[in-house]
Amino acid sequence: MPSFDIVSEFDQHEAANAVDQANREVQSRFDFKGVDASFTLEGDKVQLEAEVDFQLKQMLDVLRNRLIARGIDARCMDVKEAVLSGVKARQEVVLKQGLDQAEAKDVVKRIKASKLKVQAQTQGEKVRVTGKKRDDLQSVMALLRGEEGPDLPLQFDNFRD
Repeated sequence: MPSFDIVSEFDQHEAANAVDQANREVQSRFDFKGVDASFTLEGDKVQLEAEVDFQLKQMLDVLRNRLIARGIDARCMDVKEAVLSGVKARQEVVLKQGLDQAEAKDVVKRIKASKLKVQAQTQGEKVRVTGKKRDDLQSVMALLRGEEGPDLPLQFDNFRD
């Protein structure tokens, strides 16, 4: 029986490359001349440091553009609140990977509401969709990519025919 998995993940190596490129871009930009600003990647968290809040917003745009250029969906970014302390401003960006329980439930609910002849079930941090026809599975993919789909960075893998 044809099936595929719905996951939300990104390539960790590409994320590291994107952070390195963002660091280089910030160091070479004219509006950051003489400013102590940097990105630091620790696991799946990116730490932004600058002198003022306005620069953090510019750095966030640079990071978002670099991630998109490296093929990582910007919707995986969970931007935390900026922390201003005297001379430094810090902000943390968590790069989300995997579907949590609520997101997986929402995806399953959307699939069932579409009335397609497929079954969807949550398996850990992914959702497995099975159906008798390959066309039905492709319709589910189109539904989740379209306007009615969730605002999540979804990928479809492990397609079995």
